[in-house]
Amino acid sequence: MPAYHSVFLDEPNQHIIGNFALLPLRTRTRGPAMQLPPLPADVTELTVDASHESYDPVDEIIALFRANTFFRNFEIKGPADRVLIYGILFVSEALGKIKPGTTRRDAEKAVLNLALDNNFAIPGDASFPLNQAFEPPATRQDAEVLRQYISQVRQEIAVRLLNRVYGEEATPSKFWLSFTKRKFMNKAL
Repeated sequence: MPAYHSVFLDEPNQHIIGNFALLPLRTRTRGPAMQLPPLPADVTELTVDASHESYDPVDEIIALFRANTFFRNFEIKGPADRVLIYGILFVSEALGKIKPGTTRRDAEKAVLNLALDNNFAIPGDASFPLNQAFEPPATRQDAEVLRQYISQVRQEIAVRLLNRVYGEEATPSKFWLSFTKRKFMNKAL
């Protein structure tokens, strides 16, 4: 059985830096991503369908995280798959910050601090773990836009992931925390 790939592979008019797609996001965080409309009242983050106009890469990353962590190999079919790979690696790192007895407030501090930390590697940096699969940005300006976009994605993943891991509970879901030991493609950010 092959790994799950991004539904955004065939998205028309993708803005691409290096070979990383800058896809539209449903977010209130400032950044270079094009804004998608908010979810209607009858649709939640848990029930949004991939065909919905407000479905974005963050929804896809969180939905496919658990399934794709079981694969050691991942055939990259396009720039949108690189967004998926980066997001899955970030989710894995964020889950590592949440311990079984952690309160939601403490988890929010840890995960949001991780997301807001601007000292992270982007494609082309020596410490970026997947440089062999990612092309570096062509210019310094492209690198800054890519850094801003990735930061925007990281912040949105952090908020939505915490909603999934905690839901209405005071303690984190054991189901989600069981994936903290797995490394997608044997890599970590």
